[in-house]
Amino acid sequence: MLAVALRGLAKRKFRASLTALAVVLGVAMISGTYVLTDTINNGFDTILSQSYKNSDVIISGKAAFENNNGNGVETPTFPDSVLTKVKTLPDVAVAQGSVSSDKVRLVGKDGKVIDTGGAPPLGFSVDAKDQRFNPTTLVDGTWPTGPSQIAIDQKSANNQGYKVGDTIGVEVNGPVQPFRILGVVKFSSVGSLGGLTFALFSPKTAQKLFGKVGRLDIIRIQSKSGVSTKKLVAEIKPLLPANTVVRNAQAQAKEDKKSVGGFISFLRYALLAFAGVALFVGSFVIANTLSITIAQRTREFATLRTIGASRRQVLWSVVLEALIVGLVASVIGLFLGLGLAKVLNSLFVKIGIDLPQGSTVFAARTIIVSILVGTLITLFASLRPARRATRVPPIAAVREGSVLPESRWAKYGPVTALIVLLVAIALVSIGSFASGLATAPRLLALGGGVLVLFFGVSMNAAKVVRPLANVLGWPAREIGGAPGILARDNASRNPARTASTASALMIGLALVTFVAIFGQGLRASFEDAVNKLFIADYALTSTGSFVPISASAGNALVGKPGASVVSPIRAGSAKFNGSSHDISGVQANLPAVIHLDWKHGDNSVPGRLGNRGFFTSSKYAKKHGLRVGSLVPVQFPTGEKVKVRLLGTYEEPKGGSPFGDAVVSTALFDKHFAHPQDQMVLINTPDGVSDANTATLEDDVRNFADAKIQTRDEFKKNTEKPINKLLNLLYVLLALSVVVSLFGIVNTLVLTVFERTRELGMLRAVGMTRNQVRMMIRYESIVTSLMGAALGIVVGTFLAVLVIHALSSQGIVFSFPGLTIVYFVLAAIVVGILAAILPARRAARLNVLEALQYE
Repeated sequence: MLAVALRGLAKRKFRASLTALAVVLGVAMISGTYVLTDTINNGFDTILSQSYKNSDVIISGKAAFENNNGNGVETPTFPDSVLTKVKTLPDVAVAQGSVSSDKVRLVGKDGKVIDTGGAPPLGFSVDAKDQRFNPTTLVDGTWPTGPSQIAIDQKSANNQGYKVGDTIGVEVNGPVQPFRILGVVKFSSVGSLGGLTFALFSPKTAQKLFGKVGRLDIIRIQSKSGVSTKKLVAEIKPLLPANTVVRNAQAQAKEDKKSVGGFISFLRYALLAFAGVALFVGSFVIANTLSITIAQRTREFATLRTIGASRRQVLWSVVLEALIVGLVASVIGLFLGLGLAKVLNSLFVKIGIDLPQGSTVFAARTIIVSILVGTLITLFASLRPARRATRVPPIAAVREGSVLPESRWAKYGPVTALIVLLVAIALVSIGSFASGLATAPRLLALGGGVLVLFFGVSMNAAKVVRPLANVLGWPAREIGGAPGILARDNASRNPARTASTASALMIGLALVTFVAIFGQGLRASFEDAVNKLFIADYALTSTGSFVPISASAGNALVGKPGASVVSPIRAGSAKFNGSSHDISGVQANLPAVIHLDWKHGDNSVPGRLGNRGFFTSSKYAKKHGLRVGSLVPVQFPTGEKVKVRLLGTYEEPKGGSPFGDAVVSTALFDKHFAHPQDQMVLINTPDGVSDANTATLEDDVRNFADAKIQTRDEFKKNTEKPINKLLNLLYVLLALSVVVSLFGIVNTLVLTVFERTRELGMLRAVGMTRNQVRMMIRYESIVTSLMGAALGIVVGTFLAVLVIHALSSQGIVFSFPGLTIVYFVLAAIVVGILAAILPARRAARLNVLEALQYE
């Protein structure tokens, strides 16, 4: 039967290739995901391991808690006297202290901060006399040794046109300061630093610039020969302050990796989910293609049965065909993933995620998973068509127009389809509304429900094919005349086949519709919140959305003639009520720039906060059982604890607010954060928004390259940009499933052209032109695509309604993006036109006489 399977594939190379493409694209996504994330991991691992080269033991600061909320927890420093004590230990060969910062923004020649693509702008101290612990190497120039001297990374120098001897602006917790470039440096053995920038300074310059005079962030230690790391750690521990920790170099690198490891894991699973969608759609394409080809090969299978082949042998011949297609497609997809990894990385750079990368990693896990998944998906999709092939009776070999007999279970099909759909709706509803369940079971019910829902809709879709064909085929009938009428009739001739073909496109468009509605809901809720809260004339923010800006930028506006009210909103993290939360700091003049709907308290609350008060949203207070007057212990990253009293609560708009879960005074905030940062600074001017006032405020902050002055409308627009970029990325990733479904439509049309060869010959014989044949196939493809679009939009909207309703407490509202949905419909028409190109050409080129004799 292997020979039979191989001959069958050899005869149908084109159809087998189209089927394989569905698997190729899905497997390429899996392979590309693993290659990309492994390569990024390798880049970070290389950077971190180099950061502690020649080090046996590392002393570093220890924050009181880990950050889980997005606002940075600044690791506390420790006195440089610790270094002096460590150097006196008998087992220490060399010890070197250093300071660092992730807020060292380099300024390009255009006066703007260099975009890091989401990576931190790093700065370090470097000892020019001893390079044993230095992870960087000089490309040009020398190491900085004095004030106002700097060495910058090679990528920044090349991209911005800087060279040794030039002056570059540097912004760190204050206005831009000029530095003379003494050297250009690089990290060796790192393929790409992504958007990461870094700068090096002499130790004293770095301590002053970073606000850490007399302090250190880290001490690297090399032990004497023969001294174990464990012994050295034990000797060092008694010398350390409470807010420090000592680890071996490997453990320290692992600890540093935690801040990025979680994001890389999330990125990997998210991309694998999109690969899964593509393969899921591909399984529909494979099953549909095999079902059609098996129906067309009835006499072939019957002949095999007549000459002695058993039902099992027929089954295995079909399964072998699927196995060969799946294996070959998986291998091609595996290597195609190497190129796709670069495409994915380019997409992330476009939306502002530019991460370091090491040498390309093509792990054994990538090879095994990619080939196994692709092959197994193909095999699974082939089982039902293969079983249908075994039902071909030997007598069909001598009958003209024989068709496959129905299964004995066929009579239960409609009931089964309805039950599957109802079960899917029940699972999705449980996942969306069952608040009493734990998060994991809810997510499992939701994910499983969505999967079963697609099957349920696909199984029931055949029932609506004819009415949909009548409605969606009306333009083709009116515009195309006879070809349009035939196309409409052809689309509804075999409802099960058309439904299966349309279902592949339905899945992709359902997910795209869901993303569009969800994204529109995010934008609508955010805009509503800004409209309700933002009563200031202007906002001062960082040039990077969602990135805090140094508090010194807002302080520079205080007292300036162009700013009558300057009200900062500090951003940081603290630990209270058992976990880490965002915390904000505000001033007494907050009511002049933010409108709060107070539930308990009034506009006097911000002015009464002092060093022992806070306010919060009524939702947070209710969740944690807090009332006005409740005392809450707050722990700051330094470990210091303060008890604060609840003075008021406000009703938070559905779209959220700029505040953390606790809002304290800037006086208390600044007391416990060494380098306070503002989420934004809201400003009122004497006579409101005007071009003159905008220019005045921009001039007031001209020494801060990272500062951006915005009106309320500009603030909304700029804040939504990252959301829009993320949505566009999701559309691109989901487009892969649409491309797979396109091949499904091509496959179906090609196969139906083969199936209707004699019919097409008859139409040509009675006068239909080649162009009319092409029009008929094209209209049929468009009608099928529009069916998939109609089903997908309905399913996607249904899912969006459920999920958004479940998340309504988080501030997301339902908003239907009508224009975007119109674009999706137009895209479905384009898909139909593209899918029809090859089948329409083949149909039009049929020889009339040969077609009439075709069996």
